[in-house]
Amino acid sequence: MKLDRNDLKGKTLSWALEQGIDTKIALLQHYQHLGCLLAEEIMAEEVRLLAGAPYSRNKPHGGRYSRWGSNPGSIRLEHEKVPIEVQRLYDHEIGGTIEPKTYRKLHQMETPENTVIDGIIKGLSMSDYQAVVGRLVESFGLSRSSVSLRFIEESTEKLKVFEERPLDNHRFVSLFIDGKYLAREQIVIVLGVTLEGEKIPLGFLQTHSENSGPIKDLLNKLVDRGLNFGKGLLCVIDGSKGIYKAVRETFGARAVIQRCQWHKRENVLNYLNEKDRKIYKRRINKAYQSDTYEEARMQMDRIIHDLERLNLSAARSLAEGLEETLTLHRLGLKELFGKSFSTTNIIENLNSQLGRYLRNVKRWQSSDQRYRWVACALLEIELRMRKVSNYRHLNVMAMKIQAEIEKQKKQK
Repeated sequence: MKLDRNDLKGKTLSWALEQGIDTKIALLQHYQHLGCLLAEEIMAEEVRLLAGAPYSRNKPHGGRYSRWGSNPGSIRLEHEKVPIEVQRLYDHEIGGTIEPKTYRKLHQMETPENTVIDGIIKGLSMSDYQAVVGRLVESFGLSRSSVSLRFIEESTEKLKVFEERPLDNHRFVSLFIDGKYLAREQIVIVLGVTLEGEKIPLGFLQTHSENSGPIKDLLNKLVDRGLNFGKGLLCVIDGSKGIYKAVRETFGARAVIQRCQWHKRENVLNYLNEKDRKIYKRRINKAYQSDTYEEARMQMDRIIHDLERLNLSAARSLAEGLEETLTLHRLGLKELFGKSFSTTNIIENLNSQLGRYLRNVKRWQSSDQRYRWVACALLEIELRMRKVSNYRHLNVMAMKIQAEIEKQKKQK
């Protein structure tokens, strides 16, 4: 007995279970048809819960939802995208049609191979994933070579998506820029924060050191993809001269720089003995915790004065770039955003997660492999990143940044 999709039009899973043996065997031979019936049954159940049974006058939710025909849709079963009918609902409260929420879940289902690929991306090394494949090989006929090829193909596509996705559909208020060593090579990452508080990895590059030239090239590529800095950006960076120079040369006066307070403090303490470290760690922390710029600056000046008698190198280290570690204080943003934007902790956390995803790679065979893995890991991490603290007040930051830029213009 042969069946095609047209034979099942309008049929349900209950209908399939009521058929004779020959029809059921035909459905099993063409299991995609059975999968479609199950998917449509899942959506039909949601429609019943929202709009009630067909032709029934007993409407749940106060009659908010009504059945409203159907649209063609699709789900992925094994390697193929197969068509299904998606019932529509009319939501009288919003005055428009909607799809069942279950359709989006069904539409985004991953195939068994994608599940393996997802496992690899989440941290399995290329030498270890055979164990993962082994759990599926009996059922799905997968092999090490097919998974390797599939991963290379999909990770190549993910890298392309990552490097080419447009940025002009976001309003960014801040950038975090930092480097991470990965198998003796520096990976410099740019993380953006949108006006809505979302954290989005924007780009990365492989470089032997934090030299300004390659980092400037990376930033210019982000601008080419639509990164708009016309209204200014708060750029949170460590003490790297290369990153600082690249930011200034790319964004000019529209970059308001916040130097990482944690890096500044640690650089100063490195010059001191253990006893003095404890004393000055407390003093520097207290100064950075001050509510106002004037109070913080006054305490820092006292610390510099005392350090000049104790250790001139430490005093000079604290004085260098000190004003840019107090940017949030100067803009009156310390109370709202001191926790999130006074240090590079946000991107350090991203780097830490990246390290966990890639720690099982025993051997980096090529730069292409490195780029593919990093892109896949960043896209995976992005899905799980929380919004920054006090994100509902980021419009205040945006206004303060613009005001600072205008102020700097007038002073020139």
